[in-house]
Amino acid sequence: MRKIIVLSFISLDGVVQAPGGPEEDTSGGFKYGGWTFPYFDEFAGKIMEEQMKPADLLLGRKTFQIFESYWPQHEKEWPGINDVNKYVVSNTLGKSDWKNSVFLRKVEEIKKIKEEDGKDLQVHGSGNLIQTLLKNDLVDELWLKTFPLILGKGKRLFTEDITPTSFTLIETRISPTGVIFANYKRENNDIKTGTF
Repeated sequence: MRKIIVLSFISLDGVVQAPGGPEEDTSGGFKYGGWTFPYFDEFAGKIMEEQMKPADLLLGRKTFQIFESYWPQHEKEWPGINDVNKYVVSNTLGKSDWKNSVFLRKVEEIKKIKEEDGKDLQVHGSGNLIQTLLKNDLVDELWLKTFPLILGKGKRLFTEDITPTSFTLIETRISPTGVIFANYKRENNDIKTGTF
């Protein structure tokens, strides 16, 4: 059985929209695209290099299209990206020239791939897909990079329409620029409560 691992850049107030550049996603009038850039340094680069070791990818349509237009020509930056399986969840796309691209339509298809033997499935970007995975309790690990800023408006990683789940912190590092790299492993759906 494979793990589904969500890797996400997130602001202190939970925004995940357009971390990579000004034109990445301006929907809703979002004007802070590229908000992660000032915080990247050699420390962060090394962690990203570790986390981007070859794994199969599970992507939403928009992120797939961004990746498809960039990574085939830049494999030196992410060795092996062109050879891994890329599972794309989309109602509109059905084919691609980027090798090893497989298109999925339903949650049941994601569950089937998750139950197979193989490499773990990494989810990058793919905000809408992440919401579907969280709603259907399919996320095994969260690898979050929390940046020391508040963006106010923008698409959020966690919405109200997700399955309550507890996680355990399994690794944490802090960059010189204040980015917290924290990896969490899913425990169970039992949210413990109490009183003081």
